[in-house]
Amino acid sequence: MTITKMCMDDYEGVYQLWISTPGMGLNDVDDSYEGIKTFLLRNPNTCFIAKDNEKIVGVIMSGHDGRRGFIYHTAVATSYRHQGIASSLTKHACDALKNEGINKVALVVFKTNETGNGFWQQQGFYIREDLNYRNKALVDLVRLDT
Repeated sequence: MTITKMCMDDYEGVYQLWISTPGMGLNDVDDSYEGIKTFLLRNPNTCFIAKDNEKIVGVIMSGHDGRRGFIYHTAVATSYRHQGIASSLTKHACDALKNEGINKVALVVFKTNETGNGFWQQQGFYIREDLNYRNKALVDLVRLDT
């Protein structure tokens, strides 16, 4: 198992992993090839993949706005879970964000994603009861929930 920085050559394998992972929320703009390319250009050192030989079995995308870090679209192939892959990806992402001067990181998990919520709780991410998450699409988006 190797963990490396994600690059655009990884996109197809990463996208296939995302759409085969229950609990993911994707859309046709942000998660398109061009959308991910834009994200990686802005955050070239904070996104990682896990590979078993040449097969992508895990991914974490993270980035920041100069003040706060954010984690997106973390996934590990079902048959590779409970081997420490997601924890290792999370450590890589958090270390990379810290190296860029970021002191705090946030993420969003669907309430119905019990596996994801359990994992993030184990990683020390707590639920903020004092906030409301708000969202506004600036363009038409087609959602794909897995």
